[in-house]
Amino acid sequence: MATYSSFDQLPIWIEARRLCKNVNEFIIKGDGNKDFRFRDQIKASAGSITDNIAEGFERSGNNEFIQHLSIAKGESGECRSQLYRGIDFGYFIEEETLLLIKEYNVLAGSIASFMDYLRQSPYRGHKFKNR
Repeated sequence: MATYSSFDQLPIWIEARRLCKNVNEFIIKGDGNKDFRFRDQIKASAGSITDNIAEGFERSGNNEFIQHLSIAKGESGECRSQLYRGIDFGYFIEEETLLLIKEYNVLAGSIASFMDYLRQSPYRGHKFKNR
């Protein structure tokens, strides 16, 4: 596993950022843009994935990072659920949305794998380095 000095180098953060942008594009081109509560909720959950990965990384401890990754994984599930609702409400084209849902499933698996890696790592985090 490579060593990362910044959260924006993490492949899971890069992928979450790309998917967040895709959700925003879905909102702009679909009818979900008119449903303000739906629009704000799905955009918030998509953005929260990247934000929790970044915040957890910046806390410099594995346990806190794992906790934030768990939240990010949960937000991925929320975003997938909202994408399904977007299909059901007629806001999004089903075929395109199902592809995005599949990409979020892959991201959730990658986050889970990274959490497993951190749990097994003897390294406890940067803030514990000199203790």
